[in-house]
Amino acid sequence: MTAITTSEHHEGGHEAHPDLRVWGLLTFLVSESLMFGGFFATYLFFKGTTAVWPPEGTEVELFIPTINTIILVSSSFVIHFGDMAIKRNSVGWMRFWYFITAVMGAVFLAGQVYEYQNLGYGLTTNLFANCFYIMTGFHGLHVFIGLLLILGVLWRSLRRGHYSAVKHTGIEMAEIYWHFVDIIWIVLFTLVYILNAF
Repeated sequence: MTAITTSEHHEGGHEAHPDLRVWGLLTFLVSESLMFGGFFATYLFFKGTTAVWPPEGTEVELFIPTINTIILVSSSFVIHFGDMAIKRNSVGWMRFWYFITAVMGAVFLAGQVYEYQNLGYGLTTNLFANCFYIMTGFHGLHVFIGLLLILGVLWRSLRRGHYSAVKHTGIEMAEIYWHFVDIIWIVLFTLVYILNAF
């Protein structure tokens, strides 16, 4: 069974029990979802009660964010390939797919920095700009944390026997976190970019 449902003690013949590490991560992600939900609700409130949204001079561009979206969403499939590889006991292929995911995450962050440098407005320009930078910046922080988790998996995989087909909870946890980051971005991209572009 996967690490999400059980963790087995091989010494003393203890029965399988829920893996509390993964449930702890899921609880954390639920709390983060509530925080993002608060941001999204606030943003929609301001959007619905403001005559012109976004105000003139603070429009969003779609080109770079769309490329970033394609990269980030694609990376969810790539990281899953790594999870499937370790379940076949292939540490080498797991490293390959996790390394590619790390590169994609780094490219996403670089694209976000490039976008910030070329927007022409800052955090305190107006209410829309403030919402935009807080939401995208907070998400970018989560991407950065996910990138650190992936690099941590790669580092730990260098220890012989650390991960295997029957011992890969850390790999699954990094994947779950990365999928969460992708889902949040899809919602954010739709609200901030797509709905304001048309």
